[in-house]
Amino acid sequence: MSPHVIVYPPDAQGGRRVRCNGEILGRALGPGDLLEFLRQAGLDPDDVQLDDARLIEWRGGGSAVWSPDTAEE
Repeated sequence: MSPHVIVYPPDAQGGRRVRCNGEILGRALGPGDLLEFLRQAGLDPDDVQLDDARLIEWRGGGSAVWSPDTAEE
């Protein structure tokens, strides 16, 4: 079973809270931070596709959204 990763909408500074299997991993400021959190959670960043909906649930915009001004409602 693959982990369940949730990336929350960007906050006022553009950071996005990241959870994996219910545990808060941290606040990512960009894709590099997210990949590092996933590596720390045991995933190989080389095997992770940020647009893989089976792995990552994006809330408030997808992998290209790192600013509250561009987040989807």
